[in-house]
Amino acid sequence: MSSSFFFKKNNVKLNKIFPTLLVKENFKFGSIKPLISAKENDITFFDSIKYKDLASKTKSFACITTKNLEKFLPKNTQKIIVKNVLLELANSLKKIYPFADVDYPDLSIKKPISKNFKSVKFGNNVLVGKNVKIGKNSFVGSNTIIEQSVKIGDNCIIGCGVIIKNSIIGKRVVIQDNCKIGQKGFGFIPIKKQNIKFPHIGKVLIDDDAEIATGCTIDRGSIDDTVIGKNSYLDNQIHVAHNVKIGANCMIAGQVGFAGSSIIGDNVSIGGQAGISGHLKIGNNIKIGGGSGVVKDIEDNQIVMGYPAVPLKEFLRKK
Repeated sequence: MSSSFFFKKNNVKLNKIFPTLLVKENFKFGSIKPLISAKENDITFFDSIKYKDLASKTKSFACITTKNLEKFLPKNTQKIIVKNVLLELANSLKKIYPFADVDYPDLSIKKPISKNFKSVKFGNNVLVGKNVKIGKNSFVGSNTIIEQSVKIGDNCIIGCGVIIKNSIIGKRVVIQDNCKIGQKGFGFIPIKKQNIKFPHIGKVLIDDDAEIATGCTIDRGSIDDTVIGKNSYLDNQIHVAHNVKIGANCMIAGQVGFAGSSIIGDNVSIGGQAGISGHLKIGNNIKIGGGSGVVKDIEDNQIVMGYPAVPLKEFLRKK
């Protein structure tokens, strides 16, 4: 399923957006995607030497990049040379997906029709958008809104006062009261005296048997998707920013904050009020102490603590 599943693509010619591109008339454009997931009919972007290995292996037919970075791309990849990659990316996305930079209200929502959800139990004042699918034996609490095209699997429990949009949710998932899932993330590009909004065309994917406790917020992805892995548990008031990927069997205590685009491995435990900076890779079997601030990658099988987070033995020596 494509990243643009929830957003209607504008019928524009690529040559008008990217004048240097060589595109045949019958070419079927896919979308704009990250280096790692872009396919032959997609455009990707490359803005940091940190991603040079991914850039060298990209399958995309074209890439938005800078003059200094183009040498790392495959020879057959068309290069769209710009001064500011993220600014060009944001402007291009707005032209292709004109409704992705603001969360417009879903005007299709209405009281669910019983015959469309025969084995689903609804509380009072539930509103459901068009093309919503909810699996059998699921429960939806009072005053919850499920916006258009959301998919929820079998045997799920959705609490009261929940808002879900731009999301696909697996089986046996529990989402407790007052969570908000699938909204636009916090993405801006500062240009002199103006902050340019970055469109979000991704989704939220919540895998089977995950549980999201009260008051959590999970932003949808910008270019990629935001993912909560199988059998992972998020405690109360956790914020998950755009493009974050949390692996399977993770236990995240209350008020933890994840900045955008960090990848969390499997079997990770994080204590309350810890903060994870953006664009980090946290390995498998990691334990992060409560109140810690993680500002760099962590390899597998580590226990860390403190601000900045360091291996536990080092933290204890400082005490």
